[in-house]
Amino acid sequence: MSERAAAGNQRPARKQQQRSIATQQKLLDAAVEAFSENGFKGTSTRDIADRAGVHHPLITYHFKNKDQLWRAAADRIFREFNIALVKATADVPADEPRARAETFIRTYVRYAHRQPALHKFILQESSGPSPRLDWLVESHLRPLFNIVVKSLRELQEIGIALPGDPALLFNMIRVSAGGLLALSEEIKGTSNIDFDSEGALNELADMIIRCFLPGTAAERH
Repeated sequence: MSERAAAGNQRPARKQQQRSIATQQKLLDAAVEAFSENGFKGTSTRDIADRAGVHHPLITYHFKNKDQLWRAAADRIFREFNIALVKATADVPADEPRARAETFIRTYVRYAHRQPALHKFILQESSGPSPRLDWLVESHLRPLFNIVVKSLRELQEIGIALPGDPALLFNMIRVSAGGLLALSEEIKGTSNIDFDSEGALNELADMIIRCFLPGTAAERH
């Protein structure tokens, strides 16, 4: 077979692969939206296929079943958050703990605003025990918890973070960010606070930092 013929055969294969990837992305976009709105039990694979604008059988072709699609959607949400966090902290020196903590909070606030499913996924599964909640905790939530609580404990020891149980402090920080943003429509209606405004989003991050990181390392000495 000539090189030209081989290249001609590769082009349709590449196009098919690109179409397959595009279909997977459409399904994941739709799944993130549907599961965060209606939870696992309240979402049908047909609804996801309709939202994605693809044929229903393509779900089982790409993801086998609804549970696997839910896990793939959750993986995407938390993977994108971790990528955002790594990028944001890449240039913050390790010996500047307060700056790193502030960067974490600001990144958390901005990602939770951009992707409200970060908290809605958790809320939907937290109404009672389930294998999905167990998987979410072990795969994504506990690893983040362990890292951040260790950092908070160190910040408490040098007088930067609010004293008290660092596990409780971690949860207060994340709910103050993600919980408020998940309720953004209600808050806009009742309080006239628009988190789509850059100023309101920055003020939320600033206020969380002032509340939970009230000290500086220098103040301890």
